[in-house]
Amino acid sequence: MATVLSVSGSPSATSRTARLLLHLDDRLRDQGHDVVSLDVRTLPADALLGADFGHPAIVEATALFERVDGVVIGTPIYKAAYSGLLKTLLDLLPQYALSGKTVLPLATGGSTAHVLAIDYALRPVLTSMGAAHVVPGWFTLDKDITVRPDGTVALAPAAAAAVGEAVDRFSAVLRERPALLDGVAALAPST
Repeated sequence: MATVLSVSGSPSATSRTARLLLHLDDRLRDQGHDVVSLDVRTLPADALLGADFGHPAIVEATALFERVDGVVIGTPIYKAAYSGLLKTLLDLLPQYALSGKTVLPLATGGSTAHVLAIDYALRPVLTSMGAAHVVPGWFTLDKDITVRPDGTVALAPAAAAAVGEAVDRFSAVLRERPALLDGVAALAPST
């Protein structure tokens, strides 16, 4: 199966976004995918804010993006846009860091007023970075995410169904990916 990078763009140590991603990572693993997590807030702030492309942590994060087949990007929505923390990481990645990748954008927030932030703020950036396919993402209200004392997540039934469907669609595209790549290779002129 595919290798997936799960990226949390939340600056909060008690992030609902990060907890939601961990919950969804388990779902992807249950579907046979290898999942690697990247919590952007654990990267050195001086490297992110100083645009230190050569910092070992930034080099390692860039390498993670290179070696995966798919990327799940999770972010809280602040002031109608994805987090500044996520923006700093995306700015440090090579222009086409998502080239050939399947990407699932997910967002969390306190109000449905921010529902379109995925399509109007995040999707254009992901597309400009060369994503082969940005599958339809999902926005989940904070009130629909309950973090249990053991750190696991419980989702409101409607949110669970919607997010589950988005993840399953992403997973299906990843499963189809090898066949699509074989088809493209077959069309390429031989030399």
